[in-house]
Amino acid sequence: MRNIKRLTLIAGAILSMAAMANTPVTTLIPVDHVFSPKGFDSNDTTEVIVSGFLPNLCHKVPESKVQVTGNKINITLTALKYEIDNPFCPEVIVPFFEVVKVGLLDKGKYEVLVNGSTMYERKSDITINEASSDAVDEYIYANVDYIEKTEGSRVVSLKGYNPSDCFELDGVKVVSNGADAYSILPKMKQVSDFCPMKMVPFNYKVTVPTDLKADKVLLHVRSMDGKSVNSIFSNVPLR
Repeated sequence: MRNIKRLTLIAGAILSMAAMANTPVTTLIPVDHVFSPKGFDSNDTTEVIVSGFLPNLCHKVPESKVQVTGNKINITLTALKYEIDNPFCPEVIVPFFEVVKVGLLDKGKYEVLVNGSTMYERKSDITINEASSDAVDEYIYANVDYIEKTEGSRVVSLKGYNPSDCFELDGVKVVSNGADAYSILPKMKQVSDFCPMKMVPFNYKVTVPTDLKADKVLLHVRSMDGKSVNSIFSNVPLR
């Protein structure tokens, strides 16, 4: 009987340890760059884009928390981490690309601090302009779904579906933040008062400028209804 009780206690302890090993904990994750696109107004939902990597497959999808105090934006990036000896967690580095929605900000210049006061700390800054109207966007932008890139070319394709054929492309403006990001603004114009619901596919070609010197730059494409599409572009000069 004593042996049975002892075995029961040992089995219970093993199961308890196994359960603890499968219980994730929240941990900070490595960050390698913070991108702060230019062109946000005080009526826009400001976004900051952060790149980094998960050390192994024991870490799950990144999560962000934002706190704005005065002119400082503090962002904490974490992930759920499982025990390192979990057999389902191979030692594979997983890059991530996180679009952090900061929210509405008053006009002015802000300091951006990601995972501050840790070994993973990264900094940037972003300037918010005063809105010229109460609209979510000053312009109507194309309903871009994704950015198609071709290796060895600086021409990218903005692809998606506009909700009606009463809108046409008025032009694409590209704005640099002077460091590591291009804001791409595909402005639309209304050409008819009659706007039937009709999904119209489009493919707008844009040439990425060459004035930024960073090896990798962010393409931040403003889309319809205050949304955006973001992608990293290899900025290595063509030979």
